[in-house]
Amino acid sequence: MSLVDSTEENTPLLKGDADSMQDAGRSRWRSIRVMYFTMFLSSVGFTIVITSIWPYLQKIDNSTDASFLGWVVAAYSLGQMVASPLFGLWSNHRPRKEPLVCSIVINIAANVYYSYLYLPPSHNKYHMLLARVFVGFGAGNVAVVRSYVAGATSLNERTSAMANMSACQALGFILGPALQAALSFIGENGFSIDVISLRLNMYTAPALLAACFGVINILLVLIVLREHQVDDHGKQIRAINYVSEERLDVPPEVEGNIDQVAVLTSNILFFIILFIFAVFETISTPLSMDMFAWTRKQAVLYNGIILAAIGFESIIVFLVVKVISVRFGDRPVLLTGLAIIFIGFFILLPWGNQYPKIQWADLQNNSLPALVRSSVSNSSVEPTGCPSDQIWCQFTPVIHLAQYLTSDILIGVGYPACNVMSYTLYSKILGPKPQGVYMGWLTASGSGARTLGPVFVSHVYTMLGPRWAFSLICSIVLAAIVLLMAMYRRLIAFSVRYGRIQE
Repeated sequence: MSLVDSTEENTPLLKGDADSMQDAGRSRWRSIRVMYFTMFLSSVGFTIVITSIWPYLQKIDNSTDASFLGWVVAAYSLGQMVASPLFGLWSNHRPRKEPLVCSIVINIAANVYYSYLYLPPSHNKYHMLLARVFVGFGAGNVAVVRSYVAGATSLNERTSAMANMSACQALGFILGPALQAALSFIGENGFSIDVISLRLNMYTAPALLAACFGVINILLVLIVLREHQVDDHGKQIRAINYVSEERLDVPPEVEGNIDQVAVLTSNILFFIILFIFAVFETISTPLSMDMFAWTRKQAVLYNGIILAAIGFESIIVFLVVKVISVRFGDRPVLLTGLAIIFIGFFILLPWGNQYPKIQWADLQNNSLPALVRSSVSNSSVEPTGCPSDQIWCQFTPVIHLAQYLTSDILIGVGYPACNVMSYTLYSKILGPKPQGVYMGWLTASGSGARTLGPVFVSHVYTMLGPRWAFSLICSIVLAAIVLLMAMYRRLIAFSVRYGRIQE
């Protein structure tokens, strides 16, 4: 379908044409809101278990350690990294309902699998690893969601729509940990449903709830979602019902080459941003247990509350970003966000001459033999504090709760601003061309960061401690700031680059 010319634009619309356009507009925004909700549920499905993974892993397999936790957290992103380009390619050539429904079904099955990890007689930690891979594979639909919203909005609508989508993601970020914190009152033992061999406790209930959310998501996609695409000016360039791309005429706005250097730069920046946050969310539970001598249950509850608070903070940031980006532009907001993240991690560096409570001291005081942490995890007396097998605990200053909370607040401001600005800017760089594959690569880039980040921080933290871990993160953030400043002039919208729209 070709675009109408200027004379046709000035021709008065018949009432039927106007009604048809209004119906198309309403259908378009209903479909976009389904994508918002899909992103919301995807976020809930991830965060609802994130604070309980470590204690659950310790409970089902006492041979595990903090290094393996990094692999478990990374497994989600590894699955997403593999799936995102595939689902993105699928969505470029077929109705988006197909990859969306397929991915959600995989996600539901994986969450059910996660709920039964205690059943295998051995190697339970590897079953958890596999379950998280499949949960992540199902979450590869994020590429489809982003490409749909990017293609169904005009350039002027894009930042607001992306911010709304991120706000929905943040709502899920709030609700997930909040639900986990609420479900923690079921306790570690909970109760059993013998008919289906299910132990419903504080670890399995969140995953089952995420599976229920997935069923709701499938129904919404099947019933409400319709195919829409508009150009940078907001004109409909695709029929409401799916039409094969080979049958569409290419509008003039689509002509031109995408700046591949800007695309690569955007992917690198997005990688760094998600790498940083993956480090933060992975290390929060072990760090708080080591530094504040929290028990497993306390760590799940308190970090759930903290992450929920950060999610609420993120919503406020998204609302502010929508206004600020209109006035100052996307790139300055992105640069400011990176600077705030740097300050947040710098504050988290350990200083002073106070040291964390050592776990072996607790064991001696309770007249228990000097066993490693894993061997006493099922004891009636749960050891707390920094484990003695982490040598750095004996000479690294303690990180105070005030430092931890201040860092949480700053990262809760910087990360959402960087997140929404990075992929909003990316979608504008791509312009009106089909974005499924490109968004797939962006999501894969972020998933790669979420894969490497947890592995990186769990190993560095376990072997060298928080000072080395957070110093390296500060260096990475500085590198991102330098890259952004160096490529600043190339990170512009497709239509601006070709002079069709003034910046």
